[in-house]
Amino acid sequence: MIIRYLRRATIAFALLATLVLLLWLLPRLLNPTPPDAEERERDQEWVNSSPYWIDRQACRWLSLCGVQHLKWDAPALSDNGDSAKELALELIKLLPLGWMAERNMVAKAGASDWETATMQKDLKGLKTASGAKILEEIPDYVLAHAPLVHLYSGENFWPSDIVEHVKHMSPFENQSLLNISNPSNLDNLGALNAANGTVFLTSQDDVESRPEWLHSHSGIPVPFEDNGDSDEGDSREDWGWRDQPNRPSDSTRWWDADKEHPPNRVVEPKVFPEKQRRPRRRRGVQKPIVANFPKEDNKPDPSGYSNGPAVLVLVDKGSGILDAFWFYFYSYNLGQTVLNIRFGNHIGDWEHCMVRFEHGIPRAMFLSEHAGGKTYAWAALEKRAQKGGKPPRPVIYSAVGSHAMYASSGMHPYVLPFNMLKDVTDKGPLWDPALNNYAYWYDYEVDRDESESAPDKEPSSLVPAASNPKAPTSWFHFDGYWGDDTYPLKDKRQWRLFGEYHYTTGPLGPKFKNLDRRKVCPGERCTILESIEAGKKSTWYS
Repeated sequence: MIIRYLRRATIAFALLATLVLLLWLLPRLLNPTPPDAEERERDQEWVNSSPYWIDRQACRWLSLCGVQHLKWDAPALSDNGDSAKELALELIKLLPLGWMAERNMVAKAGASDWETATMQKDLKGLKTASGAKILEEIPDYVLAHAPLVHLYSGENFWPSDIVEHVKHMSPFENQSLLNISNPSNLDNLGALNAANGTVFLTSQDDVESRPEWLHSHSGIPVPFEDNGDSDEGDSREDWGWRDQPNRPSDSTRWWDADKEHPPNRVVEPKVFPEKQRRPRRRRGVQKPIVANFPKEDNKPDPSGYSNGPAVLVLVDKGSGILDAFWFYFYSYNLGQTVLNIRFGNHIGDWEHCMVRFEHGIPRAMFLSEHAGGKTYAWAALEKRAQKGGKPPRPVIYSAVGSHAMYASSGMHPYVLPFNMLKDVTDKGPLWDPALNNYAYWYDYEVDRDESESAPDKEPSSLVPAASNPKAPTSWFHFDGYWGDDTYPLKDKRQWRLFGEYHYTTGPLGPKFKNLDRRKVCPGERCTILESIEAGKKSTWYS
């Protein structure tokens, strides 16, 4: 009898030990970006923030942290889809076409008021450290091939203006408010880097009260009048508009190049003798090799305009290679749900895509997706036809809540097995970032030189494009986070189950998205997908 009880107790203990081991091991196996020593130390401090011993032990051994805080986290306080749609329609009606025409947002990209900017001096004629004039035009081909973004039809957190976002944030360091003489704005944000630690732009409002600036309903794009002609995964060679020169040879290393590694280095002179004789262009100049667009007499089309400006950062990699980074900002990232429990919320959300051009011809596009992303050949992307002989433009999709970027609509599982954690995209409002953006040129070599020779000097590596000559640049160099720090375990809004947090840390800004990358992908491993179907079968962390 005793032996039978001992056997049962041993089996029960073994099963319990196995369960504990699985619960401890599972988050570590599923994490595509394992923590380093410093992150593990911070995690230990985070666990110790709970005042309850049993909570700390359950967190350490069972990966169940803050279970007493669990509750439904609705996207909006009034989780009513109908009322949200009615509000969206009303806000769209408040955007009269006359006001849009005055803003001239179609004829001139980047037309927007920098409400908090204090920089008034005229920048024309000034030069960078490299000697190139700083106010370059945006090349025609960049706007002609700018991606169109389908936002989710049931989205609750729309494109935001970084000017408006900063108004509602206060700088915190080590969970203490910084004592600064002037309110933070885009023209002095970089000065916070002088602090002795990491600065977090922290919301002045409780995010669970869902203030209007967090939703940014005014950022809902103006509807398109028609559905347009779209081809998913068009296999035809689409390299531009009419009278375009022949497609360049794929023997050039356009996918892996920068100023120190020209794309034609591996090509024998006999293959492209005319390119070997071509003199190297002055840094900062990228001229299209095609004719200008045909002029149209019709009025500017406001379709796709959003009050939330995108940020366009142009990076010249030399030898005809230009990377056009389109950054999309949202004041809030609403995480996805697993078993009706929400994970991954954070204030501030920077997403981006990057189009690599070779001599004015689009070659490939990278789409950001959580901690990674995917890269597609240009011909693989879905396109939307344009009027007036202009080239078809790529169409990409922003996931509901997380705003991760995808090349197709539908369901996109990630990290967890059995489709438990997934992003969802659909053909919701179509956003045209080319109509309203803050545009800049960025020279990573100047940034590198200045950081080594004059780290305390105001950087000159980022300069406004000619479309917005007085745009502030200080915000770009801010090396802190654009949202709250991860809430501690003791915070009633916080929980963590199996390694996934309810609230995570806000993101770093565009400067820290590997703008100097040689490859189209931000990391060393770079696979360029040849079809949308191939993208559906792959994951960025595999």
